[in-house]
Amino acid sequence: MKIAEIRRYPVKSMLGEVLPAAEVDERGIVGDRLWAVRDPDGKFGSGKNTRRFRRMPGLFDLRAYAAERAPIVELPDGRRFAADDPEGHRAVGEVLARTVTLTPEQNVPHHDEGPVSLITTAALRRLAELTGGEPDSTDIDPLRFRANLLIDLPGSGFPEENWPGNLLQVGPEVVLRPVRQLTRCAMIDMAQDQADQRNDLLKALAEHHDLTFGVFATVEQQGRITVGDLCSWA
Repeated sequence: MKIAEIRRYPVKSMLGEVLPAAEVDERGIVGDRLWAVRDPDGKFGSGKNTRRFRRMPGLFDLRAYAAERAPIVELPDGRRFAADDPEGHRAVGEVLARTVTLTPEQNVPHHDEGPVSLITTAALRRLAELTGGEPDSTDIDPLRFRANLLIDLPGSGFPEENWPGNLLQVGPEVVLRPVRQLTRCAMIDMAQDQADQRNDLLKALAEHHDLTFGVFATVEQQGRITVGDLCSWA
């Protein structure tokens, strides 16, 4: 069991970065979902509507990169703005066809459920089987699930559903505590980056896995992780 991918999303619900390594603190991957798009009502941009979040079509047309002061947001036409630049706010608003600002996290975390999200290659294979595809993890792009860590595991199934309550050692320094399975929404079927629109993934999870895929974890011990790091039960 080892880390196959590390992903960070500096602005919530925008496209993000694939990293070779990352620092992990008590909040999760450093810089992950630290900023969000906010509308005049105070709701944050997302792929779904909830008490805190508002669905904003077009967020997947934008990509964010971590930077020292504030993330850099790249527009579809290639222009880039710092997330704290008012000109950038206006440009992002034009893409989204609404008035917005970009704002850093304050008292309430921007994470949907928890600090670090994890999925496995075994679960990707199982979902591919359930949707009539080849039982191969490459059939369903892991980016659809916007997880921080993709853990490489042989076989096919949903092994992570048994992880909550255990301690997972990730590399030589970091220890995570899986808490519960992640409930999924329509975002996993949406087109994003190189992944095309689908209409079967959420349906399959609803029918076969109680709408869940992957788990989220809290951070028990901070440190640095690198792609290829071995994972084991502490």
